[in-house]
Amino acid sequence: MAASASSAINLSIKPSHTSLSWKTHLSSTSALAVSPISGHRQYPRFVIYAVGDKPTVLVAEKLGEAGVNLLKEFADVDCSYNLTPEELCNKISLCDALIVRSGTKVSREVFESSGGRLKVVGRAGVGIDNVDLAAATEHGCLVVNAPTANTVAAAEHGIALLTAMARNVAQADASVKAGKWLRNKYVGVSLVGKTLAVMGFGKVGSEVARRAKGLGMHVIAHDPYAPADRARAIGVELVSFDKAIASADFISLHMPLTPATNKVLNDETFAKMKKGVRIVNVARGGVIDEDALVRALDAGIVAQAALDVFTMEPPKDSKLVQHENVTATPHLGASTMEAQEGVAIEIAEAVVGALKGELAATAVNAPMVPAEVLSELKPFVALAEKLGRLAVQLVAGGSGVKSVKVTYGSARGPDDLDTRLLRAMITKGLIEPISSSFVNLVNADFTAKQRGLRIAELRSLLNGSPESPLEFIQVQISSVESKFASALSDSGEIRVEGRVKDGIPHLTKVGSFEVDVSLEGSIILCRQVDQPGMIGKVGSILSEGNVNVSFMSVGRVAPRKHAVMAIGVDDQPSKEILKRIGEIPAVEEFVYLKI
Repeated sequence: MAASASSAINLSIKPSHTSLSWKTHLSSTSALAVSPISGHRQYPRFVIYAVGDKPTVLVAEKLGEAGVNLLKEFADVDCSYNLTPEELCNKISLCDALIVRSGTKVSREVFESSGGRLKVVGRAGVGIDNVDLAAATEHGCLVVNAPTANTVAAAEHGIALLTAMARNVAQADASVKAGKWLRNKYVGVSLVGKTLAVMGFGKVGSEVARRAKGLGMHVIAHDPYAPADRARAIGVELVSFDKAIASADFISLHMPLTPATNKVLNDETFAKMKKGVRIVNVARGGVIDEDALVRALDAGIVAQAALDVFTMEPPKDSKLVQHENVTATPHLGASTMEAQEGVAIEIAEAVVGALKGELAATAVNAPMVPAEVLSELKPFVALAEKLGRLAVQLVAGGSGVKSVKVTYGSARGPDDLDTRLLRAMITKGLIEPISSSFVNLVNADFTAKQRGLRIAELRSLLNGSPESPLEFIQVQISSVESKFASALSDSGEIRVEGRVKDGIPHLTKVGSFEVDVSLEGSIILCRQVDQPGMIGKVGSILSEGNVNVSFMSVGRVAPRKHAVMAIGVDDQPSKEILKRIGEIPAVEEFVYLKI
């Protein structure tokens, strides 16, 4: 077992109607078994909306008709374009989701104005620099994008600008239409054999590289996160930033706008380039210092630039746009009919899926897990949240939860199991039953840190087949008192453990006791003296209170000794009903746990 990750939290347990217990707390010394009970399959919901019959989606920028129609099948759709920041803030408190392109700033003020209702922001495109991700995370709002639908369109536009710039197409066209015939002025340069540096080797960058190779160019790339095998498969050499800009005849930018890439092309970097270099930008305008680029063009360091994006859009009184050696287009990278429809459908599906509570493979501020892994982990995600809920409800009132240890039992190696998603759901389960906080995949770690909860994750490497990602998940809360003494391990921590059986989460250990309980509905755990008629007595009390029992099973150490009864209920029993169960003479302790 080795520790793999940790984060911190300090929770004070408050009395709650979801966790009630009576009777003397007895220490447990014997093992017990509870029969497995079948139940209905339940899947977790990670994003919750509860306003009106349908959620409301605000579409703040033009979206393809196919995407809007898809949204309307599920939600009330408000298409309001060209909103001022003030108008957006005024509208957002009535919306569960917001869809934007690149022209709308989704600022911290927008999230604060939503009053907690906004659950999803969809960015119809790849870049998300116009969305305040930190504020979104703090407010528990999922941000999703559409990273694939416009990939080819953006790459094709990059190649179009590259070839148009090399052959002076735009300038020659304007000249001919002005009645001139300047063949000698617009002599271009060939692409064959020239070196193209692709700066940012993601989806668009790699597609540009493929096409440039087809034009006979030598392609190099810089991207600190790009896998070398993917570059080799395309025939591209990954190099350092300085080597890329120093050896390139053409530079094509495909990096996101981040604090690290803001104005990454500036006076200093232009000075390192080969004289006569040509630059294409279909990424983000802010990655270039535009004043510095004008100076580099005037000095002849940069021979030409072809730009689809600008720091301010649309640019006003821009010397750069007006420069005779600049070809400019109005952010047309994704502007093909096919890409517009594709992006609209992709973002609509992502937003609807998030509102339904499905895990989003395109989420940009939640644990990023590939779609195939999401599918594999889904039942374990449900188990993780339920174990967190059970464990915290077993803590006696007044105790402070400061330290939680989570152990994952698996036959897979540490590098083959991503537990960020599971940790987020355990955190959700731990916090929500004892606070007013809304916790989801997005803000779980932030909320944990804010509250001072320390969660340590351990791995228990098991022998066996690695076909299943996990054998069990165990949650332990240390240095607390328990409402149900049987939940304490030999070392004094509250301990619950679970497994997934046939796709359904099961509770398999409470304290030192082996159990087998389907985690569906709510559970009453009773420790009792094993004697005839106990099932009937408890069942009769619940029936009189109109509480439907989904299962009831008993595990015991030996006949006429101690036994544990596990009762699954569909309805929450009243305090009076629970009190009557506790007053049965043979019941030594019990606890009601709302899952």
